[in-house]
Amino acid sequence: MTINCLQYPRSGIRVRCEKGINPRVRRSCLNFAVWLRSNMEFPIRLVVYLKKDYQIITRDTKETASASFFAPFDKTVEPYIRIATGDYEELVSEIGEIDALWAILRSMAHEIIHYQQWLEDKEMDEKEAKNGGEQLLADFADCL
Repeated sequence: MTINCLQYPRSGIRVRCEKGINPRVRRSCLNFAVWLRSNMEFPIRLVVYLKKDYQIITRDTKETASASFFAPFDKTVEPYIRIATGDYEELVSEIGEIDALWAILRSMAHEIIHYQQWLEDKEMDEKEAKNGGEQLLADFADCL
């Protein structure tokens, strides 16, 4: 699928962090975004918001989740991802720092697959997002 970049003046992926986000989480997500920029196309700007909340409320279903992707109907409106990182310290205590960071990156990768589905006008397929997200992380890990 080709998207006319002239129609979308802002492209790429950006990460925005709320105050209070753990510096290790921030650094890991920023590093992942740098890698993503060199390995994927983001023809319509995608912003990833790192939130200090334990969970976020999804816009459409009003359910709580650890991450969500806002897929606007109108492709002239930029999509975004929100990732809850408030449980990072608890995760570190339970599963260790590496696995805690990986859990947050897994959420980010999952939502990026939903972004790709949205770009291609596909249905939001959770199984594809899970598998595609895992593959993204495997590819990223190979470069570390």
